[in-house]
Order: sequence, then structure tokens, then C-alpha cells
Amino acid sequence: MSLSTHVLDAVRGVPAARMPLRLEASASTGWRLVAVSRTDDDGRARLEASAAFVPGTYRLKFDTATYFTDLGVKDYFYPEVVVCFAVTDPAARYHVPLLLSPFAYSTYRGT
Repeated sequence: MSLSTHVLDAVRGVPAARMPLRLEASASTGWRLVAVSRTDDDGRARLEASAAFVPGTYRLKFDTATYFTDLGVKDYFYPEVVVCFAVTDPAARYHVPLLLSPFAYSTYRGT
């Protein structure tokens, strides 16, 4: 599986640079950490797993609190955004964009 994301700051009209991310997989004992990353200066990140991906439920955790705090934004509602998604084909490419503001977000399966 190839997984990428692109985070855009809708209020500032720029990519959300240097936002911490975590990719986790659902496991019988809870959630298992798969990869850790950070968006680049263009708000993009590719997440690579150390082990092969398998079909199942995964989640991307966007650390929006760190992002907003680093910008000096004190008033925000979502300290993190968690996007859960199903992987049915581990050989497929998955792209999960995030459009973000301090009080709203949206996402979709991209290409």
C-alpha cells in the first residue's frame, strides 16, 4: 500500500507545513503504530510502513494541536483529527487529503 496525504490550511490559504502525523492499524489489542511522519513544506507526506500492509482498518492521526500551537494559534477546537479508513487492496495507492481550519475540517479519498 502506498499512503500519502496533503494538508491545506484553509484560513491561511497555504499548505500545513511540518504537521506531525501517525498511521495506526486496528489490531486485536487496540491500535498498533505503523508509521510516524511530518508534512513537508508543501503540506505533503508519504507514510511508509516497516512491515507489509494487510487488508484492515487504519487511521491517520493529524496532530493539529502542535501545528496550531507552533503558529501561535491559541483558539482551536480540534486538537487532533483522526481519519479512519478501510484498506481492501494492500497493493493500491491511498491518498487522504485534509482541509483544515481551527474550527472545521474536511477530508476525502483522493487520487
